[in-house]
Amino acid sequence: FLLQPATGFLLPALSSSAVLSTSLRSSRASWAAPRRALARPRQATTAWCANFGSSSSPQSPETQEIAGVKFQVEARPAPGQPFHFAFPVHDLDAARSFWGGVMGCTEGRCAPGKWIDFSLYGHQIVCHWVGTDYRATEYFNPVDGDEVPVPHFGIVLDHDKFHELAKRVEAAGIKFVVPPQQRFKDKPGEQWTMFFKDPSNNALEFKTMVNPDFLFARYDVDSH
Repeated sequence: FLLQPATGFLLPALSSSAVLSTSLRSSRASWAAPRRALARPRQATTAWCANFGSSSSPQSPETQEIAGVKFQVEARPAPGQPFHFAFPVHDLDAARSFWGGVMGCTEGRCAPGKWIDFSLYGHQIVCHWVGTDYRATEYFNPVDGDEVPVPHFGIVLDHDKFHELAKRVEAAGIKFVVPPQQRFKDKPGEQWTMFFKDPSNNALEFKTMVNPDFLFARYDVDSH
């Protein structure tokens, strides 16, 4: 028996196996609740998954079928180990217009009203609808004289693709948080960089290294 300090009552002591069983039940309950909370209505979007069967273009990829599911592969993974990143959005139609339209990303799988995935230069990003009130929280941190938004994500591009994307973003009328500019000039980490946001206020950074081999150059930037 164990003495309960708050009441002075003697309670039967639990065996180690009983404690483990109780702990597991408590643990299951803690993660089961949020899983149940996700069972909410899907977003009523105006655009659903792409109707790939309507294209007669000779460049259109061949339609394949596995286990009764028809599909096309319109984008190839990036060489090596492609990165996967999932993030919240407030509107899937707006996400599709931004990522598929402005950014030129090829669309992959989707669950209508729930999520869409895209190829971002061969890397898999997934937009998950979490409710119309969502907007990413903003924090800032100084980097080489600029206040950059964090968290953020993006791709390290080659020089031509970086400047091509910068022109596309500007032409779409998207406001830059940090406009395209050079950073760490004449240092090992010298690069071009730009920051902007998607419709859900998720911050993005795209950059290109002057010397790609120095992407992970290790040195103290504040002392040089």
